[in-house]
Order: sequence, then structure tokens, then C-alpha cells
Amino acid sequence: MPFRDRADAGRQLASRLTAYAGREDVTLLALPRGGVLVGFEIAKLLRVPLDVLIARRIVAPGNDHMTIGAVASGGVRVVDDELCRALGVSDRTVQWLADVQTREVERLERVYYGCHRAPDIRNRTLLLVDDGVATGASMRAAVTAAEQGRPAGIVIAVPVASYAAYAALSRRAREFVYCYIRDPVYSVGLWYEDYAPVSEQEVCRLLGETLDQTAARHDAAGQERSRGLPPDATRSSR
Repeated sequence: MPFRDRADAGRQLASRLTAYAGREDVTLLALPRGGVLVGFEIAKLLRVPLDVLIARRIVAPGNDHMTIGAVASGGVRVVDDELCRALGVSDRTVQWLADVQTREVERLERVYYGCHRAPDIRNRTLLLVDDGVATGASMRAAVTAAEQGRPAGIVIAVPVASYAAYAALSRRAREFVYCYIRDPVYSVGLWYEDYAPVSEQEVCRLLGETLDQTAARHDAAGQERSRGLPPDATRSSR
């Protein structure tokens, strides 16, 4: 398996995103929960702010491994109508399933944005990160939600992707960055030695830590500017 855990995947993926390191116009949004562990490592190494964009899969009744769509923040809803017809899932059932996941998105927004505001991504370059994409449904919903914030551009970054997801998503992004691409991916978890469940408390802890780091960087940059130094001057002189 290519990745020891999600932190290892984040470090490997960060090595492919160095063009975005230290840029003040970049924001990284990770999909909770697993994507936050990947995104945390990337944000730390690239010195960019980290926050979350919440998306939830819609799965077929009685089959948690069959994704038929996804919902995301901002009332976004993406449904694979052709697959639903093939599986015999009625429009009414899809509506009910989507409503359930939409309520969960709203609950998670209260959890993760409980101590800070959702980030303003207008005119910013957005790194959209998850721990992998198989069908790509959650990422499609996330991209649609992100587009509502009018970023300058969207870069999708994942440790592993299927060819099908890449083909569908790369047309909607400035860049699609990955470590491995295969077909089929089957399950993202198969690419990790350790794919342990991630708790909401862990996500909140990492968000709090990265918000503190971002504030510290801004304070340091402000102090350097007040002394007439370019950003990172003190770091580069050492």
C-alpha cells in the first residue's frame, strides 16, 4: 500500500504542490473527516491556511458502498440519475436520502464552524483536498459548493484518484494533482496501511491548531512589515 496513513499521504501530496507554498492568495479546504488529516500536513508544509468544506455521500438503500450522489455546503446536491434508474431507486427515495445528508451537513457546519467563521474564498486560489476519490461524487459536490464562493481558481489535490473521477473533475479545475491514479480504485481505504476512523473531535483539534499557526504567521509577517522587512526575510537570513 502506497501510504502508511493519511499524514504520510499528505506529505507525499505536498511535494507535488510546492508551486503553491507560502502564497498569500492560497486557501486549502479539506473534506472532513479523513481529508482534514491529509490537508493538515499539506497546509503545514506549504504554510497556507486550512479550513473545511463539508460534503456527504448519498448511498444506495441497503448498499453503503454504492454512491449515487452527494450533497455539500450551500445547498449543493449532485445525483447520478442514470445510476439511480439502473438500481431502481425512485426520485422520492433519492430526495429523502439527500435530505438526510443535507441535515447532517448543516449539523457538521455547526460543529466545525462553531468557533470561527467559514473562510472567504472569493478571488483566492483554492486547494480542494480529500484522502482520495473513487466515484468522485463528494468531490463534484464540493467543487460545485466552492464555485459559489467565486474563487480565482480551484486545484483538486488527492493522494489517489480513479481515471473516471479524474476525467470528470479535471475539466472543472485549474489543476488536478494526485500521487497515484488507477482504475478501478474500489475503496480509498485499500490504499492505506492505517485508515482508522477520524473523529469530529480530531478534526476540531486540527482546525484549532492550524488556525493558531495561521494567526502566528500573520502576526510575524505584520511585525516584519512594520520593521520594513519583506515577508520571510528573517527566515531566509538564517
